[in-house]
Amino acid sequence: MSGLLGERLRYGGDYNPEQWSPEVWRDDVALMKAAGVNLVSVGIFSWSTLQPGPDQWHFEWLDEVIELLHGNGIDVDLATPTASPPPWFGLAHEDALYVDARGVRTHHGARNHYCPSSKAYRDACRELARRLGERYGNHPGVVMWHIGNEYGPTCFCDLCAESFRAWLADRHGDIEGLNRAWGTAFWSQGYQDFSEVLPPRTAPYHHNPSHALDFRRYSSDALLRLFTEQRDVLRPLVGDAPITTNFMGFYPGVDSQRWAGEVDIMTDDHYKDPGDLEGGPVRAALVHDLMRSLRNEPWMMMEQAMGAVNWRPHNVAKTDVQRRHDVLRAVAHGADGVLSFQWRQSHHGAERFHSAMLPHAGADARLHRGVVEIGDDLARLSSLVGVHEAARVALLFDWDSWWALTDPTMPSKTRDPIEVLQSWYQPLWRRGVPVDLRAASDDLSGYDLVLAPIAHVVADDAISNLRGVVERGAGLVLGPFTVVTDETGGVHQGPFPVGLSDLLGAVVEQPWPLAGSGLALRSDLLGDGRAQVWADQVRVDDAEVLVSVDPDDPLYPDLDAVVVSSPRHRMVLVGADLPAPMLDRLVEHALQQAGVESSIPVLAGSSEDWQGCEVARRGAATFVFNPSRKAVKLGLRCPARDLLGGDEDDAIELPGGGVVVLVER
Repeated sequence: MSGLLGERLRYGGDYNPEQWSPEVWRDDVALMKAAGVNLVSVGIFSWSTLQPGPDQWHFEWLDEVIELLHGNGIDVDLATPTASPPPWFGLAHEDALYVDARGVRTHHGARNHYCPSSKAYRDACRELARRLGERYGNHPGVVMWHIGNEYGPTCFCDLCAESFRAWLADRHGDIEGLNRAWGTAFWSQGYQDFSEVLPPRTAPYHHNPSHALDFRRYSSDALLRLFTEQRDVLRPLVGDAPITTNFMGFYPGVDSQRWAGEVDIMTDDHYKDPGDLEGGPVRAALVHDLMRSLRNEPWMMMEQAMGAVNWRPHNVAKTDVQRRHDVLRAVAHGADGVLSFQWRQSHHGAERFHSAMLPHAGADARLHRGVVEIGDDLARLSSLVGVHEAARVALLFDWDSWWALTDPTMPSKTRDPIEVLQSWYQPLWRRGVPVDLRAASDDLSGYDLVLAPIAHVVADDAISNLRGVVERGAGLVLGPFTVVTDETGGVHQGPFPVGLSDLLGAVVEQPWPLAGSGLALRSDLLGDGRAQVWADQVRVDDAEVLVSVDPDDPLYPDLDAVVVSSPRHRMVLVGADLPAPMLDRLVEHALQQAGVESSIPVLAGSSEDWQGCEVARRGAATFVFNPSRKAVKLGLRCPARDLLGGDEDDAIELPGGGVVVLVER
């Protein structure tokens, strides 16, 4: 099968030749070929080298680099270097430098110091895109275009205030519409004209949460405008070469769901923490599934680290096993390529201690030898390029709900929505069950089970969508504090979950953040345990109680039940943050009720028999990762072949730290 970039998995990284002499370029290319590198991203931070002054342009060095790479069979993902304007530009155009919420204007000396509303900056970005597109748009070695880098700065300057007002007028129509949407009668915030509206700059107390939610949406859209302006300049110059930018997984500054339709391929920068031995692999798999789900097709890892990063308070290095597992895990979850930051470790600059594919120690270093071995692995997996199939389970996530749940006006500031999402994902990950991440407003008709742990902002049409899931007989499991506000951030008028409580046979009357040691729970189905941080006060009408509150718990006499099931539908409300063992059993119960297999066709037994191995499926291929230092023996349901080398009959002897990619023989 063929993907957007051909019939092989892509492997490589950011390449910054402007930091090195031409003699080093030739050494780099020879080492890249030996490592199996076939794609590098060039030019991401080269603005000052390409344009050292207002009327100066130097492309000759880039001509030589692209020709050198192409002549050696290495393709180029060419970037527009607009993420970091050079010093002369900010000095010439002060309004192009972004302003923080306190009103402080930032300056050059780092990166991402731009205002997305500055006309001077936007014009300069388009000019850069035009010059690059005209010069390299037809070059056979440039197979992909990469606009900007890690979009994210949120600017609060006067230009952005003006742009925000225009965005609000387009969204709400007139000032009366804005006042209704934001409920500005509260705290005497009524506006007479859009000119009175400011970004949510530093204030003595909480901002209106509807105001804050709209500003987050606007800020994402303002950055999207920067991307589409450059994309639209490039498109007629580069033909059908894919154009994209690099996202950052669960990043609050950009609504990737809204952006997904504007790029040709989803790419992601993900830096799993090697020090998080338990949660790191789960979080990585969750992020990968998010990226695959955004366009419902294979994606690309644009950046990851082969070793330690430099920006955590304590930067733990990766082991050989972690390095290999991290690359192959991305492929298992739909990546058609894995690139790293960066190829050669920087001699100077803020990231000189950020690891690279070629470290300071040189080509004979253990890390680089591992890089070469991974290149061999990926060359063996070309049959997986373009492979994608839909999951039967949907996990609901959207940026609006995430933004709203992290607003400081929420009942609890200690509940992290992404951690809650991950806790619901982990039981599926542990069983190797494929998962799509979807918004409540998406088409959910193909799913047998829909899990909604943090679906907080739900508009009326999305409520109808969720009702449709239940009414057609599929499973729906709602988490705490779900279906609470509409798209403006205003609270739906109950009973909660709004529009669904009649199907459930129970009502949530109010949120109940928990004190102290939490809430003691009892359940014949799920076992006993204690809920921490959060519970809902649930009133049961005719629903079945699956988890009740221990009547001997003296702290919570007003709470009776926290998990209830509809008597007529496959619908469950989980009105508390359950401990991991109880949540695991609940997800297993929901899978069984929905008829979704929690086993792997090629592996004998279920997750209990896999001895702690991580399992993921991509089409007909089953990836099995052994994170332990001890060998494990796993049974097979049928003879299988390991795409990474070797045949298997009725069992796998998987060494400590090993990986196999099994297909039925």
